This record gives sequence, C-alpha cells and structure tokens, in this order.
Amino acid sequence: MKIVVIGAGVVGLTTAYYLSRDGHSVVVIDADSGPGLRTSKANGSQLSYSFVAPLADPTVLRKLPSWLIGRDSPLRFHPRIDPEQWRWGLAFLSSCRLSKSQRTTSELLQLGMYSRELIHELVTREKPEFDFRSAGKLLIYQDPASYASALGQMRFQASLGCHQAELSRQACLDIEPALHAIGDSIAGGIFTPTEDVGDCMQFCIELERILRSAPIPVSFLLNTTVESLRTEVGQVACLQTSEGDISADAYVIANGIGAQTLARQVGIDVQVYPLKGFSLTYELTPDSQAPKTSVSDVRNKVVYARIGNRLRVAGMVDIGDTTASVNPDRVASLARDVEGFFPHLHAADVPSAWAGLRPARPDSKPIIGATPYQNLWLNVGHGALGFTLAAGSAGLLADQIAGRPSRIPRGMFALAHHTSDFQTCAGFSSINKRVA
Repeated sequence: MKIVVIGAGVVGLTTAYYLSRDGHSVVVIDADSGPGLRTSKANGSQLSYSFVAPLADPTVLRKLPSWLIGRDSPLRFHPRIDPEQWRWGLAFLSSCRLSKSQRTTSELLQLGMYSRELIHELVTREKPEFDFRSAGKLLIYQDPASYASALGQMRFQASLGCHQAELSRQACLDIEPALHAIGDSIAGGIFTPTEDVGDCMQFCIELERILRSAPIPVSFLLNTTVESLRTEVGQVACLQTSEGDISADAYVIANGIGAQTLARQVGIDVQVYPLKGFSLTYELTPDSQAPKTSVSDVRNKVVYARIGNRLRVAGMVDIGDTTASVNPDRVASLARDVEGFFPHLHAADVPSAWAGLRPARPDSKPIIGATPYQNLWLNVGHGALGFTLAAGSAGLLADQIAGRPSRIPRGMFALAHHTSDFQTCAGFSSINKRVA
C-alpha cells in the first residue's frame, strides 16, 4: 500500500520505519524543514521504559495546591478562556484514581518493554549514531515520606515484571559519585539498570537518512502543511495540503499536538493537549563533575541525561502556555535546580535553552490504532514519553495495519468508541465491527 504518515517527529518517523519494513510505499509529511524540530528536538533524552507511571495519580492531588501557587513549582497552571484546557483538566482529575493509575501503569509498562526490545533491535540492525547508551536510571529521593511511597510503587511494578533495586544513600553515591555534593540530603534511591539515553533529534535525523536509503525509499514532503482530510463513504479520500491534494491507500496521524485539530475535523476527539516543558543543554569540560548515569531529581521533577559530551536537563509542566517560546523565569528556575543538585558541574559555557509542547492525554495513554474511517490510523498522545514509547507504538501500529498478532493486546491503546462525536463518522458501525 501507499501510506502517508503525517508528522516527522520521533513517533512519525518510527511509524514510517516499521511500515517501510513491511514493504509499504511510505510518504512522510511535515510542516517543518527537517525531522524532529519540535517536541523531539531537545527533550529529556532518557529512554525510561520502566518509568511510565501516568502523571495522573492520587498523589498528584495532594501536591496540586502547592504546585499551582509556587513560583518555581514543577507544575504551573495558566488559566485561559479555553474550553479544551478545562475539559482536559477535568478529565485529568478524573483519572487520578488508584485503580486507574495502576491499570495505566501496567499497560504502559508492557508498551515500554516492547519499545525497549524494538529500539535495541533497530540500533543493532541500522547502527544509527545518536549517542545511544545503556546507562541505567537512578531516582534520587530527598524526602523520606516520598521515598517510602515510591518503594510501594516499585513493589507494584515488580509484580508486573519490572526489575528495580532499592538503594541506600551510600549505594546511590557509589553508583553516581557526581551526587556527593548533596549526599547528606539523600533519603534513598531506586535504580533500574535497563534504561537508555540518546539524542532524540539526532535519532530523527538518522531515521530520515535510513528511510531515504531503504529498499523501498521513503519520500519526504517537508515544509508542507496538512490543512484538512477530505473524507467520503467512510474513508479518507485525500489530504488537502499547502502543496496540493495528496492521495494514498492509508493515512496515519502522528503529528504531536497537531493531531487534536486534524482529527477533530473528521469528528474524532483524541483529547490531546499541549503541556509545555523546558530543557537546558550543557557542554561539559574535563573538570565537569557530571553524572554518567541518568538521574532524576524526584523532589524537583528534573531529569539529567549524559549524551556524548553534553548534559541534557529537562523538567517542568506548564498547562495553558501553548507557545513554544522560552520563558526566562522557568529557565532560570531550572538552572537553579541544576546548581543545587550538581554544584560542581563546571560547564563550558551557559547552557542552551529550549521549550517544547508535549502532546499529552489526560490519562497519559497514547492512542494507537484504527479509527471509524477504514483507512485512517492514529499514533498520538504520548506526552513526555514519545521517545521512550515511539518504537513500540510504531511496531504495534504496523502489526495492526498488517492484520497480524502483536505482543501488545489489540485493544489496549485503541480509540474509545463510546464518544458521541464518533457516531457522526460515516461507516462507523461496519468499521467498529472490523476493528473490534
């Protein structure tokens, strides 16, 4: 088949990769001039397959009041006269139930483990250069109560087959000597040896190179905006773009925050809303006391990843700021976190700052699979886990399009069919039977 993939971020490109390997003729469309230039550009760089617990969980409810009013809090809410924002927020609060959170964690862990398997196979097969490294991940807790709660979550994930280790303060320092400056404040840590790091944007650039030279070369239509999907008789007839109409046998929406507007045009509500995050990238020197292991500062919700000779630092969630502009106060707050956690970093210069919009769903579960239109598919809503879940999500979608069994149960990340908007889609009943 000829399949058009909308989006050249990490999710769209991995989707194109697995569809191409299945022998399809694939076209990737993106509004930007190159791959990975938006949310994928300077994200946290951690491939955290075992740390996929949803943002929406009962502990968040207790922390929300202090987070929402704190100037430097990891989560900040910007109220807007925007029905989408409030609808998403209410759905998020509705998802903060223990049973819901544990079920979502279990499902995301399955997808995370599948993604880890596929990304390691891809790296072995294609040998892309993106500073990929199996570094392990160390979570640092400075509050004993938070650490005790985390150990409960660790035991729950252990029951699902996730292998993690409880560490004392000294064990944390043995694994990561760069933490010695804050050693006295460490209550404990959790270490997972299976986690990886890599430069997501460079991975996207390498995937473009690999796809262009594939046995069936993938075509790229860059600087091309998809304006609408023209539908007829229960299927997509063509894409209307800034460069004219484009037709294919099938279409995949995988364009991050743009998926909400595009899918809504044809009566599908994927409940994707942009959550703004920030990152700093430090160039290191021979004197830099920087971590070699991936580290997460749990108290401040900041992650640290060593990629080559750089340290990527990322964190924060701003709800309601839907621009990609870099907020000086948020960047300054993040820099203060770095100075407090790694005071002897001794970077080469001031860090480069970046802001990106994570395409988040209220329950943190992406939608992967069929729609009421028989030739339209979705791979959307990965939030902060796009890099981590990209390969597994793409592999799952390729399995579904091919009609073959997958490691992930078919309905686990399916589009819910009970939303009233879907009833307006032509051909819903017959297609619903096909994908059930």
